[in-house]
Amino acid sequence: MGPANAAAALLIRMKNSSLQLALNAILLIAVGVLFYLHFAQKPAAPATAPAAAPAQEETTVATVDSAETPAATASATPAPAATAATAPADNLRKVAYVESNKLLDSYKGLQDARKAFERKAAGWQRQHETSVRALQSAVQAYQKSAAGMTDEQRAATEQRLQAQEQQVAQQQQQLQQQAQQEEAKMTEQVLTKVNKLLEGYGKENNYDLILVAGGGTIAYARPGLDITDIVLKRLNAQYAARK
Repeated sequence: MGPANAAAALLIRMKNSSLQLALNAILLIAVGVLFYLHFAQKPAAPATAPAAAPAQEETTVATVDSAETPAATASATPAPAATAATAPADNLRKVAYVESNKLLDSYKGLQDARKAFERKAAGWQRQHETSVRALQSAVQAYQKSAAGMTDEQRAATEQRLQAQEQQVAQQQQQLQQQAQQEEAKMTEQVLTKVNKLLEGYGKENNYDLILVAGGGTIAYARPGLDITDIVLKRLNAQYAARK
């Protein structure tokens, strides 16, 4: 391959490689998805089985095997109507929900974490762009001087440029992985705090189930079941106290 073709091939490969890390897109999309999936994948609390009525079974056996008078048997047998009346009360559950989108948009802790992540992302992107510009300058310099080089010099320069190109590509991949790991760590820290607060609030107020809704996942809920504002107020108060 001639020097002009080699330099052109290098430039084409450089142009085809992504020069932008798209870190802000990773942040905005992945945080929302992880936040929702983190809660959506949590299994609902198993429903507690209604209390059994062993007295009724014992009474049935006693009626068959004993020689009790009908009056005694009738007095020992519990009224079925009373058992049926208490069953619905045993199945009642105290339920509430929070809106994930509102939590994401209004929780001060997540807002500050996003800003910190964006500052880091901007630094990583500047670092990558510096490496790309250095490679571009090296290729352009080679294009200008290639005609006056010997075959050995051209081969050595092209080999060096190819190695530099590979380093830039590896750096881009490493920075993307670093950004994803940092974003996942940030999200997990936020979710841990939200989970802890929801768990405490649920126990404090005797809730059996607190759902996290987002994107229209709840078609209908009785007014008063949405506790998002209460949770947000507590989250922001805790965050302000820790700052």
